[in-house]
Amino acid sequence: MTAQIPVRWTDPAQQELEERVEAAELAWLTMDVDVRTLRVEIDNFALIHHQLLGPLYARLDELDALLAEAVAVRTGDPEDLRRAREARRRVEELPDLDALFDSVRERGEQQEEAPPPPAAPTRVRPGRDAQRIYRELVRRAHPDLSTDPQEQSRRAAFLARVNEAYAYGDTGALEALAAEWSTAPEAAPAVDSPDRLGWLRRRLEWLTGRIGELAAEQVRLERSAMGELLALAPQDPDGLLTELAEQLLAKAAAQQSELEGLLGGPVGENDGAGPDPQENQTMFAQIPTIDAAAVPADAALLDVREQDEWDAGHVEGALHIPIGEVIARIGELPDERLYVLCRVGGRSAQVVQYLVQNGRDAVNVDGGMYAWDGAGRPMVSGDGQDAFVL
Repeated sequence: MTAQIPVRWTDPAQQELEERVEAAELAWLTMDVDVRTLRVEIDNFALIHHQLLGPLYARLDELDALLAEAVAVRTGDPEDLRRAREARRRVEELPDLDALFDSVRERGEQQEEAPPPPAAPTRVRPGRDAQRIYRELVRRAHPDLSTDPQEQSRRAAFLARVNEAYAYGDTGALEALAAEWSTAPEAAPAVDSPDRLGWLRRRLEWLTGRIGELAAEQVRLERSAMGELLALAPQDPDGLLTELAEQLLAKAAAQQSELEGLLGGPVGENDGAGPDPQENQTMFAQIPTIDAAAVPADAALLDVREQDEWDAGHVEGALHIPIGEVIARIGELPDERLYVLCRVGGRSAQVVQYLVQNGRDAVNVDGGMYAWDGAGRPMVSGDGQDAFVL
């Protein structure tokens, strides 16, 4: 007669928890991969979006400002002046996108190589609860408790997080780390251990919390500007960017045409040499113009650039009134002939046109401050440093 091997009894409640923990771990790992992948896709899309469309957006913003300024100079309406100032402010306040996206690349590289060192914390005295949790974590997770090099490395990395939280006296962070350590698979009691059931409950609670955090992060990424844009064509992001570029080019062409209509002549593009194309010194062929080198030494100069441009470098003795304030401050202008300056001649041309139409004697300095500097004429800065054209 063959002996029967007894079937080992398993607690039904523990078996159910085992299955729920296994399912939660699978869901957590799957969601973690999905969120990490989405983050990488959005970061890559944002970088390409900036490289391809960034210059177009910048050109559109500048055209918006030029249009608003041209309208304001023509009408003198206070509301048009306000719009012009706001449009110009938006251009000036744009972040350095190249630096911004360079920082994104650098952050990605640092995350691949090694996490950056934490900033030095403010000195605090951890409370008793923090001290108790810290001592317990060090006792349980110290690298010397293992002889396996990989496990020692894992423990050392974990303790680095513990030390940082303790340095800040962050009891909440220490409690979270304690929960993480006590529920880690490596800390799991044996299946037949009486402590197994409690560990399964803690592990399930920890996994549920992590899944919730990942779900929130996924929603945040999907609702970000780049996330929503990428969602329009997730299978063909390059095609989407091409379509957007065509739309922006069409819009820029329409704005260019509108600006030419307001200025009474074609607005040319920069050929790649010299100053950037935010202004054009040949916008107004019909207004009085003079070369920078020919401006008399005792001429009355009006500089219509913005404050930061003026501070970087200007002609000593010139009157400074930003273009958006010219009409409101027209009473400050001297009665003599005015030689009007900006960066390359576009904004100053608008002001000269307005002044001439209103019976004032004004001349546009062709090429603006770039031409003035190129002619070797003197400049000063607002802070006493070497002057330059901004």
